[in-house]
Amino acid sequence: MAFSKQQLQKFADLIRIDISDEKLEQMNIDSVIEWLDKLQKIDTSGIEPMLNPAEHKLPRRADVVTDGNIRDAVLANAPDPAGVSRGYFAVPKVMDE
Repeated sequence: MAFSKQQLQKFADLIRIDISDEKLEQMNIDSVIEWLDKLQKIDTSGIEPMLNPAEHKLPRRADVVTDGNIRDAVLANAPDPAGVSRGYFAVPKVMDE
């Protein structure tokens, strides 16, 4: 399958690249097309698609429920004890009304 110089220039225009006439004459697009045809003929039936050719397995930790009810221990670190008795952190006012 041979491409003419005009066809190659049209392809270049369609994909928005500027190729000089000298470069077009040097290009051997036919060999690339033949290589792509060979790739298309490879039988890939029964092969799982891959997201990444390097299959890295990340270590997973067990999904275990931990003691999350430690409000008092967290509030013990509060710098201002004003809100601790009510169960929250008290912070300085940052906006005026």
